[in-house]
Amino acid sequence: MRTLSKLTASAAVALSVLAFSSVALAADVKMVGEVASIKPAADGKSAAVTLTNTKGGGEVTVNVTDKATLDKFADKRIGTGDEIRLTYDNAGGKNLSKSFKKAAGC
Repeated sequence: MRTLSKLTASAAVALSVLAFSSVALAADVKMVGEVASIKPAADGKSAAVTLTNTKGGGEVTVNVTDKATLDKFADKRIGTGDEIRLTYDNAGGKNLSKSFKKAAGC
């Protein structure tokens, strides 16, 4: 009897993990866009970057926190008008950057 309970509990946990992992994957958004503006935070640890989607024309503001990309903003390797290929997580409406690179490479 206990084996059946353990098996049922294990199946329920496995189904929950699968359900939540598909929701997490659905939050990732990929796009190619042109940088419209870069607004670094006062502490220098993040930046709000507004991009215009090259396919749809809509604007998206993404929060960038990785040091390598912030350094590229600081030394102007990435700037306004550059075409960017990015992946961001839009869970909770925060739009956190996961990958932010020039479409032509940088």
